[in-house]
Amino acid sequence: MKSNYRAVVIGGGVVGASVLYHLAKYGWTDVVLIERDVLTAGSSWHAAGGFHALNADPNIAALQSYTIDLLSEIEKESGQNIGMHMTGGISVASAPDRWEWLQASYRVFQTMGIDDVHLIGVDEIKKQCPILNTDGMLGGLYAAREGHIDPSGTVHAYAKAAKLRGAEIVEHNRVLELNRRADGQWDVVTEKGTIVAEHVVNAAGLWAKQVGRMVGIDLPVSPMEHHYLVTEAIPEIQALDKELPLIVDLEGFTYMRQEQKGLLLGIYEIDHKHWNMDGAPWDYGIELIQEDTDRISDELTLGFSRYPCLDTAGIKRWVNGAFTFSPDGNPLVGPVRGVPNYWVACGVMAGFLQGGGVGKSLAEWMIHGEPQADVFGMDIARYGDFASNREYIKQTTGQFYSRRFVMSYPNEQLPAGRKLKTSGAHDAMTAAGAHWGSSWGMEVPLYFAPEAFVETPTLKRSNAFDLIGEECRKVRAGVGLLDISAFSRYEVKGPSAEAWLDRLLACKLPAPGRARLAPMLGENGKLKGDLTVFNWGDGTWWIMGSYYLRQWHMRWFEQHLAEGIAVRDISDDVVGFSLAGPNARKVLERVTHEDVSHGAFGFLGCRSLDVGLIRAKVGRLSVVGELGFEIHCRANEHATLRRTLLEAGRDLGITEYGFNAVNALRLEKGFGIWSREFTQDYTPGETGMDRWIDFDKDFIGRQAALAERVATAGRALATLEVDAMDADASGYEPVWHDGRLVGFVTSGGYGHTVGKSLALALVDRELAEVGTELRVHIVGVERTARVVQPSVYDPQGLRMRM
Repeated sequence: MKSNYRAVVIGGGVVGASVLYHLAKYGWTDVVLIERDVLTAGSSWHAAGGFHALNADPNIAALQSYTIDLLSEIEKESGQNIGMHMTGGISVASAPDRWEWLQASYRVFQTMGIDDVHLIGVDEIKKQCPILNTDGMLGGLYAAREGHIDPSGTVHAYAKAAKLRGAEIVEHNRVLELNRRADGQWDVVTEKGTIVAEHVVNAAGLWAKQVGRMVGIDLPVSPMEHHYLVTEAIPEIQALDKELPLIVDLEGFTYMRQEQKGLLLGIYEIDHKHWNMDGAPWDYGIELIQEDTDRISDELTLGFSRYPCLDTAGIKRWVNGAFTFSPDGNPLVGPVRGVPNYWVACGVMAGFLQGGGVGKSLAEWMIHGEPQADVFGMDIARYGDFASNREYIKQTTGQFYSRRFVMSYPNEQLPAGRKLKTSGAHDAMTAAGAHWGSSWGMEVPLYFAPEAFVETPTLKRSNAFDLIGEECRKVRAGVGLLDISAFSRYEVKGPSAEAWLDRLLACKLPAPGRARLAPMLGENGKLKGDLTVFNWGDGTWWIMGSYYLRQWHMRWFEQHLAEGIAVRDISDDVVGFSLAGPNARKVLERVTHEDVSHGAFGFLGCRSLDVGLIRAKVGRLSVVGELGFEIHCRANEHATLRRTLLEAGRDLGITEYGFNAVNALRLEKGFGIWSREFTQDYTPGETGMDRWIDFDKDFIGRQAALAERVATAGRALATLEVDAMDADASGYEPVWHDGRLVGFVTSGGYGHTVGKSLALALVDRELAEVGTELRVHIVGVERTARVVQPSVYDPQGLRMRM
């Protein structure tokens, strides 16, 4: 072990070994992995070793696909046998909704270009897995590239391949402290001495919590118990001339694979159990937890009924081991805001499936400044400080574990970690019928409904469809009031504020008293934000964006800070309401003495106004394409602002509405949103954001954006009218032309005021012309669609400029 390294990776499980391998592969050979015990001594050694193609997030699924491809490569490169069995796998469905979900998932895989996945019937399932009781089954999704590996062999293959590329591994050497040096490097204090390192990677698995606390952070992860059993040889399996496929029984909460001539059955029980929430004991190693068969008895009964041969099989061993989970089950990866050169790669519940993609992405991030793929779904910055609360972690990780195989619906609101953050008018809005969702811990209104209304979870249009439609129509015809507390707001000040913003944002900056839509790009020319910038005229600027990107955007701002600039997240201090609709100005006029006519307060203007008793900051814009005003106030004035505006608009029929209606209204206008039409995987040219770019100035990502500007090929964002029936597009559905995959849906829904099912889609540029006929799958059913003008409602945008 040397005294200096470029990077130290802490943790010798599959994730740490993958990070080490990828750092060495991409050119950083002066790296070392430090393991407190021996490689695999944590969760890796007792993992079931299965790998699957399915993931609800297509970007995560793509990284899983990369991992599967990588496994055979590292086996060859290292010379270490990883025990790969590419058996194929089947996810089976026994409920109609689940079967619909699998059919829709199959189409998402087509969108991703994965062509070795297909739907199969019950007879084919039985043929592939003769020991399976198929009673009640409706079908399954078969994936050719699924199977299992030897966990220990795989970790050692990563490790050997890394060492062959120049990396080092030191076992039996616990990290004791991490101390930041004056020169920005780290003192990594270990049992065998102190290492000076430029970068530190926390890949400590069950001990990630403690390694995080060494630098003052509390990671939102918790270990949880997980059971599987392994049988003795089973005659029915011994008689087969082929290996069984991996089976996931989604309604039975079990997964199964063949283990030699026996069977391995794993369980995701409803009655979950946390284990050492503050992290595993330091002396815990290659050990197991006592099995608790009473707690998993219901799921065991379902499993035994699916595999009748288990009734007479001997159980060779029980495995009850701990794995580390994040609140949503996805990994925590990337740089930690406020702790330079400290990286995390933890919470990787499916380490042997996702570890390769995690290692690749983190190594690219460390070496090149950005990962190649959009990995926001596993970025540590998707959580804020609120997620470090122990009760929040306990509720959310437990909810994820118990629902691992439970059917989820896009319109379903889950209870864990809820009413964490509420706006000042929350209780009054609840009394008025608000039904709530959650964004980054903040309660946001989805729609308003009569007392005792309960929305039915569904993959199709729900029983709230007509309620949302009525909200849309009332906004278009009169005036609507929307709680905009869940928008992010950043205050920018200082003598260099304007120069800094001019470099950070790709748009031309607005004049005093004006606002402007503001694309923000990475060095690669891809999007980093679809923001709005306000110039309040007194040296103060605001940037507004998506609430759930607060940590992500603040990390980006801080990474690019300069002298004479101060950026502050004011989202917890400043909230507000939006007025939108043809009567919006009439309402505002009744509560202010100032001139808010079009001549005095034009479109995209911004100014301070007295609104009733409140001194508010007001911008003249709207996310729904109507005459609108966004009115911002202090958090403790929120209830007063709502009451003031409702009273002023009562005789005008003012209606409160929620973000489900916003989605429908913005689709009618062809307005994109972040995580759908705009992501860090997309460029301004293909999404239409280039119309807001000032190419004559210097800004981050300019060269890449200029190169794209002269390109004629690629994709373009188009608005589709879909011949839908009882369901609408939601996202990632494939788009076809003459039987050829030509794009995918980014988002969709029903346009209630135009009476059409609409979708926004990225398609081959030459097919984005109005009138082009296409085909699209909606909940797995193929429908006709056609390209229409980008803004179906008020295409000239006249109503916003009234």
